[in-house]
Order: sequence, then structure tokens, then C-alpha cells
Amino acid sequence: MKLLHTADWHIGKELGEYSLLEEQWHAFHQIVKIAVDEKVDGIIIAGDLYDRAIAPTSAVNALESMLRELNLDKNFPIYAVSGNHDGATRLGAGHEWREQTKLFLNTSLAGAFTPIETDEAQIFLLPFLDPLEARTYYQIPEEQAANYSTIEQVMAKIVPDLVAQFIDNKQHLLVTHFNVTGSGNDDYQFTSETNSRVGGLKGVPAALFNDFDYVALGHIHLKQASPNPKMQYAGSPVKFNTKEAQSEKGCFIVNINEDGVTTDWKPIVTGKDLIVLKGSYDELIQPEFYEQYERNGKNWFSITIDGIGAREARATLSNIYGDVVEINYNLPKLTDNTKTKFAIQAKGQAEEDVVGEFYREVTDDELSTKQVKIVEQTLTELRKAEEN
Repeated sequence: MKLLHTADWHIGKELGEYSLLEEQWHAFHQIVKIAVDEKVDGIIIAGDLYDRAIAPTSAVNALESMLRELNLDKNFPIYAVSGNHDGATRLGAGHEWREQTKLFLNTSLAGAFTPIETDEAQIFLLPFLDPLEARTYYQIPEEQAANYSTIEQVMAKIVPDLVAQFIDNKQHLLVTHFNVTGSGNDDYQFTSETNSRVGGLKGVPAALFNDFDYVALGHIHLKQASPNPKMQYAGSPVKFNTKEAQSEKGCFIVNINEDGVTTDWKPIVTGKDLIVLKGSYDELIQPEFYEQYERNGKNWFSITIDGIGAREARATLSNIYGDVVEINYNLPKLTDNTKTKFAIQAKGQAEEDVVGEFYREVTDDELSTKQVKIVEQTLTELRKAEEN
């Protein structure tokens, strides 16, 4: 038996003010080609199919079209779970008739205890959940709630109940969506969601899943986060933020036979890449610097300016590079002497003047008329809040 393991599609995600739907379609078409070329027997999607619980119509239409192509047009069984970004109730609607075409999408803890049976394997589908959901399912008395207050505590109860369903002569696979920590990834900081922090609940020790032959993970967007070879993150097929910009995207081919489970990594090539640039403003606007990159719709750019740059930096850089998703500023740090200076000046000085002096010291420039109005408005609102 051979399966394709992917995860964290986040259909409907935006990068800055730009929709990622075209890039997500580009990645999806490659996933389909890999599945066809490898002649897989099914597709695993380990959670976060959508980027939001209530997805926009464009995202719903896109995901439905993708699932239809995989399941109805290509006849691939699908083994999927809901993630923490998905609206589980909405996503799980209609699962009874979907399962007639072998589209298995589990969004509840109750559904996890009935594995999908194939000739070679049992596939358990455990969606993202929080401790309260588990306590409700198990009808834990209130006086015992403290013993099931963390995800590790409830998972220690759930997993043995999954293992109790094992059939001896089959391989046992788990599809789930959590931050699973283990010997392979403890020294790294990985991203999930769309920022620099691992979203959702605290980590679940990998050792809890040792009875499974393979654990197809979702939630963290980099395959380097995989705890060990039998518990792996496929990562997201699209780059969602600058921390993922240098990472290779792809999916795993999971091979199952009587000797065990092995995996092969299959890369996905971006249609439009996310390029991270850093330099002084003067450097960034020089032709010899920017002409080395494909611009104006060919790539997205995340730019960090050393210092302040010009007042119209965003407009100028957008004209040069095209799709600039964000501009950050690497500002100089204040020295202790400067901090002391402003602490002394602030006494008896108008707050507006202190802000202006501070800006001048850091940027060697004056506040613009627009900036002065923003400062005055902000200080007025703060004073009113203090009075109330």
C-alpha cells in the first residue's frame, strides 16, 4: 500500500494583502501529479485544510474542487482530519455520504476510535481537539477535571483506547494534528499557523505514539520538525511567512508492506517564490541590487530596511519590486547616554516635543505633518483614557 502524506493547505490564506489561492492551486496540481506518477492508493491530509473556521466562499469553492478532483475524478481515497484552523462542525458536515466515495474526513474524537480498514493497514483519524472536548467525551467528573487539564494528560487516555483497536496482522497508521515533540526536534524553533510561535496547545510527547507504525502529522509547517522517521510533518505545500521562505516544500510518499513502513520525500516547486531581502534603503533601490531578482509579479518580497529609509519607502520599493508583502525596519538601538538624555528632557517638557526629539535623535529627520497629527491624536486619546 502506498499513500501520499500532505497537510496544512490553509486554503484561503493571504500573504500580506495578497491572496495565495493561485499559488495553492499551483501546489495542488503538483500534488496530484505526484500522486498519479507514484500510483498511490490514497491521500492523507493531516489537518488545517482551511485557514479560517468560517472560510470565504472562494476558499470553500477551491477546496471542494480540489477534493472532488482527487476523490471523484482521480478515484483516490482521502484520509483527512480537521486542524485547529478548521471549523470542525462545518468541515464535518456530510461525512456520511462522502465516505461512500472513500472520502474519510474525521472532525470528532468519537470518530477516531473507528479506524479505516484496508487489506494492509488500519488508519486512525484523530483531529485537533482541546482537553475540554476530551473531558466531555469521556464524561470526566468535575472533581477529576484537574487530572485531564492538559493535552498530554488527555492524550495519555485517548491513545491506549486507539491502540486497543489494533489488529495484529496489519500496519497501524495515525493521522493527527498536534505539536508533537521528540528527540528529533527539541533543539529547534518551528512555525505553525502563520507566525513564529507554535500555535494551539502545548506539545505532546512523541513517546505516546510509539505503538503506531507511522504517524502522519500536521500543524507545524516544516518537515524538519518531525520527531523521528516514523512520526513526520509533511509541512505546508506553500510558503506562508518569512520563516518558511528558505524551506523546501513537498509531501511524503508512505510505503507500507509486511516489513514495515518507509517514506520518500517529494519536493514541490513554488510558482511564485517568497524572497526575503535586507539592506539599507540606498542599497535596496540600486539597479545592481534589485536587477538580480525576478520582479513585478514573478515573486513576493519581504523587505527589511536597515535604518529608517525615505518617507515614501513603501511606494518606491513597491514600484521597483512589485508584490511587496511587508516592510520592516531594523532601527538602531539607543545608547545608555541617549536613554538618560531623554529621561532628563522628558521632565517638564511637552509630551509632543519629547516624541519629536526622540524621533529626530533616532532617525536624524523631522516628523512629517501627517506624523505630527498622528502623535497629537494618540496622546489626546491616551489623556482621555487616563481621565476616565
